[in-house]
Amino acid sequence: MGDVTHEQANLLLRLYELRREPRMREAREWFMRNFRPNSLEAMATLAPPGSAADASVRMLISYWEMAASIVNRGLIDEEFFFENTGEQWAVWGRIRSLVPAIRERSMNPHQYGNLEKHVNRFEAWREKRAPGSGEALRRLMQMRQTSEASKPGGD
Repeated sequence: MGDVTHEQANLLLRLYELRREPRMREAREWFMRNFRPNSLEAMATLAPPGSAADASVRMLISYWEMAASIVNRGLIDEEFFFENTGEQWAVWGRIRSLVPAIRERSMNPHQYGNLEKHVNRFEAWREKRAPGSGEALRRLMQMRQTSEASKPGGD
């Protein structure tokens, strides 16, 4: 574990404050409740360009791409960040299968690369500290999605 500076702690708190901003809270809630497309076409239907849903998707993914970039560059101690976050893992889980097509469409093989690298290291860190916890969390999230989809008015 590295030494965490006051500057790193303040930057982490600033990132947390950004997540608490009302529009960002709305975007996070919408994304976690609704974002489960399995293709770019399904994504465009769910969050059409120019819509509030599209703004939510772009806001949340770009936030985590930025935060991952900050951590990847060593501006915040990685373990300190991992100890205090986890939402980026869920966000990446929702977009992971779409990223190859997004990269192809934008002709940018690096798009969301910071988030991808960051989450891969986060998963390895978590598995080392708590073996099997990643798979257990995936199963829990799948059960939760299935439960939400079966409720009246669910997906």
